[in-house]
Amino acid sequence: MAGPRLLIVTGMSGAGKTQAVQSLEDLGYFCVDNLPPALIPKFAELLSQANGKVDRVALVVDIRGGAFFNQVIEVLNDLTQQGYKYEILFLEASNETLVRRYKESRRRHPLDNHGEVLQVIQEERELLREIRGRANNIIETSSLTNSQLKGQIVAQYGGDRNDTNSLLITVISFGYKYGIPLDSDLVIDVRFLPNPHYIPELRCLTGNDEPVQKHVLSQDVTKEFMEKLLDFVNFLIPHYQNEGKATLMIAIGCTGGMHRSVTLANKLGDILTERNYRVNVRHRDIMRV
Repeated sequence: MAGPRLLIVTGMSGAGKTQAVQSLEDLGYFCVDNLPPALIPKFAELLSQANGKVDRVALVVDIRGGAFFNQVIEVLNDLTQQGYKYEILFLEASNETLVRRYKESRRRHPLDNHGEVLQVIQEERELLREIRGRANNIIETSSLTNSQLKGQIVAQYGGDRNDTNSLLITVISFGYKYGIPLDSDLVIDVRFLPNPHYIPELRCLTGNDEPVQKHVLSQDVTKEFMEKLLDFVNFLIPHYQNEGKATLMIAIGCTGGMHRSVTLANKLGDILTERNYRVNVRHRDIMRV
């Protein structure tokens, strides 16, 4: 059944749904916040009768709906059976990040009746488990600023769905001692490369600095590794595109996320950009000590 692009926005309270919806509105989406799930089929029916006047719609559905939210899976099943096409965007963040955000904003969690924020966050995560499993796209916002989240929303939902070059590739460097990025598709461990941390004049620099880049990239093992990595990535990307994947996150990790991973993330990003891919390079842990 033809109709507008219907995006269901859901996820953890405090994970950034408000910022995501604001970004979608800027992209021209017709947005409805906190719509009771039982009304979604009626809303979809109205949209199908709009004769193309509304071509992109975002509906925010989350646990603020209280008892109504329990109907969401049944409603989505009904939508599918009726031939309506939709996508689900799920936003999440770590428990620690969500607790911190609630403490900073001094807002009450929708499920909080006893003042224990961590407990209700865990309860909410369990309530959202099934719809998270159905999500077409999951964005982990723990390490994202509002502008970075907006950038991802614009990149993923701002273009033409039929654009053959619509795959957004994010190359992110990270430090293993701070954990692997939760939303990674590919995780590349480069801790086997010689570590500039043990060279006094390079220790306080990062992979954004030329001396570190020269040291890491001049190693024979690095040159051989980059050739193999590029062969691997070049093989995968067309297959991801053929499957309709909207985003690909390649996480490159070293011990602290300052030297080797940053250098190789920059290098891979430059090469993919030269090959006309849409690329976003981020360094998650470069400023940590």
